Amino acid sequence: MIEAFKSLCEQAISIWLSGGWAMMALAVNALVLFGLGMHILLKLVEKGFLFLPETVWRRWIDHPQERRGQIGEILAYVTSGLSLKQTLDFFQELRTTEIVPFERDLRVMQVCVGAAPLLGLLGTVTGMLTTFGALASGSGGEKTMALVAEGISEALITTETGLVIALPGLFFQYQLSRMHDQYKSFLTHLETVCTQKIYKESKKQNIVLNR
Repeated sequence: MIEAFKSLCEQAISIWLSGGWAMMALAVNALVLFGLGMHILLKLVEKGFLFLPETVWRRWIDHPQERRGQIGEILAYVTSGLSLKQTLDFFQELRTTEIVPFERDLRVMQVCVGAAPLLGLLGTVTGMLTTFGALASGSGGEKTMALVAEGISEALITTETGLVIALPGLFFQYQLSRMHDQYKSFLTHLETVCTQKIYKESKKQNIVLNR
């Protein structure tokens, strides 16, 4: 098992080195893409809205002792005696602090997804230049063939690596965008429910005072 793993690592390093300098750029791109993606995923899961039924958080509005997580904290603040305007201002600020950073990070991911195949194509160009340079030297023999093989290898490996990074990155970014849209919809729905409740309570208080 250890020998097989060692052999696999050696093979991976060999393939990596044969890809040329463009592989370093692809590695940085992949690190930013998937590292940022995991950060977004963990932050969205941490919000606690994905697996929280509406019936549960609606119940939390009138049962503060049952509140949990960040949604519970939002409800605790909103139901602490805020006016309707204060509640609307709070949710507006919440969207600014919660939604905007996600949108920024998703745009960076989108750039990385688009950059991966282009970096692979750049590696293809440098690989073909190496190949044509070897053919133009006209020296012939094994040395020329080795340089040609090296150039072709660099061209193919970088192209393949760019696509291998871009394709899963595209699906990952799409799924995160969907989760982000769900979070936006959740906050909008939560705001609507809370403001309606506050409006009804303030209306009842006005009726009582008018009596």
